[in-house]
Amino acid sequence: MDPLKLSKNELEHLTRRYTSEIINIIGPDIDIPAPDVNTNAQIMAWIMDTYSMNKGRSVPGVVTGKPIEIGGSVGRESATGRGMFYVLEALCNKLNYDLKSMNIIIQGFGNVGGWIADILYTYGSKILAVSDITGGIYSENGLDIKKLLEWRNQGKFLRDFHKNDYKHISNDEFFNIKCDVLVPAALENQITKVNADKINCKIVLEGANGPTTPEADKILHNKSIYVVPDILANA
Repeated sequence: MDPLKLSKNELEHLTRRYTSEIINIIGPDIDIPAPDVNTNAQIMAWIMDTYSMNKGRSVPGVVTGKPIEIGGSVGRESATGRGMFYVLEALCNKLNYDLKSMNIIIQGFGNVGGWIADILYTYGSKILAVSDITGGIYSENGLDIKKLLEWRNQGKFLRDFHKNDYKHISNDEFFNIKCDVLVPAALENQITKVNADKINCKIVLEGANGPTTPEADKILHNKSIYVVPDILANA
């Protein structure tokens, strides 16, 4: 099932039905769902509403990442990306790297990848490449992240964005780009023993959960690449 192909009504029905099935294993004192791949504040609101109806009272604590209007937290949407920036900034200060002069590539252009891209771009770093589920886009002169975010926020994909000096690349080509910082902010197991040896960067900043396999981690260590683990970077 691809949620991107569902109508809003279909997605709501699916979310509410799924919530009803897992209602006994979630809750403020059990397990609290949060938005991740292909989910957002609206889906969290449907989960909260369905759970609350079954409990006979409003239970805003059943989910995080819900809209501010129903008890969500200001800054929640950008929190992961902002935290990643602070961790990267601290590491660069420790290593005497100038973050503003660093070239960065970001796999994933959703909530996490989009925010860290926006924050780094605004800070002054050069973003050489970003990617989404349709592929990547690259420019040796750096990407205009603001324009790409405007495009994404219209529900469009990177494969359909065109500019003279922008090159469309595959996921395999993405990991071959020479850069200073690689940010895997998509899915798990993206950096493996198959592609780890091709990675040419100084720092891997893990925005996704478990994007680097144990075998790949050893390869990166042997190449003297600093890996900021997900448990710290995206906490």
